[in-house]
Amino acid sequence: MTNLIDKAIAGIAPGWALRRQAARHALQAYEAARPNRNHKAQREPRSGDLAVQLAGKSLREQARWLDENHDLVTGIFDRLEERVIGSHGIGVEPMPIDNQGQVMSDFAAQIKDLWAEWSLAPEASGELSRPQMERLVCRSWLRDGEVLAQEIRGRVALYEHLTEVPYALELLEADYLPLDYDDPAQGIYAGVERNTWRRVRGYHVFKHHPGDLRRFDFRTGTKFVPAESMIHLANRKRIGQSRGVTTLHSVLRRLADIKDYEESERVAARLAAALTMYIKKGDPTFYNMNGNQGSDPRSIPVAPGMVFDGLLPGEDVGMIESNRPSSLLEGFRTAMMRAVASGTRLGYSTASRDYNGTYSAQRQELVESQQGYELLQREFIDSFSRRVYRDWLQVAIASGLLKVPANLDPRTLNNAIYNGPVMPWIDPKKEADGWREMIKMGGADEAELARARGRNPQELKRQREAEIQHNRERGLVFSSDAYHEHYSGGDDAEQSKGDDDAEGSDTD
Repeated sequence: MTNLIDKAIAGIAPGWALRRQAARHALQAYEAARPNRNHKAQREPRSGDLAVQLAGKSLREQARWLDENHDLVTGIFDRLEERVIGSHGIGVEPMPIDNQGQVMSDFAAQIKDLWAEWSLAPEASGELSRPQMERLVCRSWLRDGEVLAQEIRGRVALYEHLTEVPYALELLEADYLPLDYDDPAQGIYAGVERNTWRRVRGYHVFKHHPGDLRRFDFRTGTKFVPAESMIHLANRKRIGQSRGVTTLHSVLRRLADIKDYEESERVAARLAAALTMYIKKGDPTFYNMNGNQGSDPRSIPVAPGMVFDGLLPGEDVGMIESNRPSSLLEGFRTAMMRAVASGTRLGYSTASRDYNGTYSAQRQELVESQQGYELLQREFIDSFSRRVYRDWLQVAIASGLLKVPANLDPRTLNNAIYNGPVMPWIDPKKEADGWREMIKMGGADEAELARARGRNPQELKRQREAEIQHNRERGLVFSSDAYHEHYSGGDDAEQSKGDDDAEGSDTD
């Protein structure tokens, strides 16, 4: 029958018949593509933009609700903040180079000082320091799927800069960028305007937060912000996707199930904790509508070691027992948390706070999860930190607060090393021994070790120099100062000198 249909179609539309044959061969080649009773294939034929437009708002609001009401989700985002941004934020180590290829330390120090001053109040409201701002931006990015920051450069009407460098950021939640604002004729999809090559021209954002019910004008007008003045950090999962999706997009239902199941077990455990007894009647002739032989309500006092002898003939006392909380709760929760961790780039031990295991097992998990943290960290740096630092540096130079040296290689003006939180040490002694051997063999240097510990190598050197000089001036000798041990006549040096003299006298 199929061949007859194909022949009939081929006579009218050969191309259609050819496509039918190709599709049939594809179904025969890939077993997973065949629909059957045991395999109900789920498909996603929509573009990345359309898929996010239809589901993005719901996913974002579900993730926010869980962050506000589910302790596990709050812990997940807290740990991602700590691992991606850390307590000190993303450190920036300027590395400008002169025409001779040498790092210009003095110029780098000037940039560092101005950067530190700006870091005290980098955003428009003045409520957040730079580390606080970066952690909040990171949380919004991972939880909501995206976040925006409008750059405020130079003099702006009705705004006063709070730092020496006239540069600030106005942070905007994803809600400010409407998902349903489309104008194909202008290249606008989900509030993002692009040219024919899909390069972003700008963003159409609301003037006020659409969810702020304190405003009674209910205005939803938008304004256009050019791409060069807006930073858009989005968690994209598909090529050509304009808007981002929450990190929890694939585990939202699992997290909701965990919360519901735990709530059910918690309620059941509370009911089981309440002592409930009943009196089983025997012969119906002894049954009294009032519950006893008299007219007063009947009660049974309960006390440790008591003996109750007030049962009527034919009665028996029973207790309503409960097997809650279920013994299966912990195993179920563990399995679900492992699945949640795998879908959020988070280590299971970190997500569940279960740190049982050997040193090797813990380190293996830490190394694997650290790769996920570093990936998110690098994406945050590439999309946010680097853009902010370079634009801030341009404003600092344009405002005259930074004087560019004449011998600077202009191609290296923006050079910088960006440092985030590093992998913590499980066993400090083993880690330190490993780094010591790597440096001895030439496989690493001191600067790399300092950065691996979250320190700025130049600042560390300056602090060490000042500390050693202070100790020497006061006659304080520590094992960290090798100079005293080998050249200042310490016990080891004196002993070595005495041995050399003895050997010399024997030779003479």
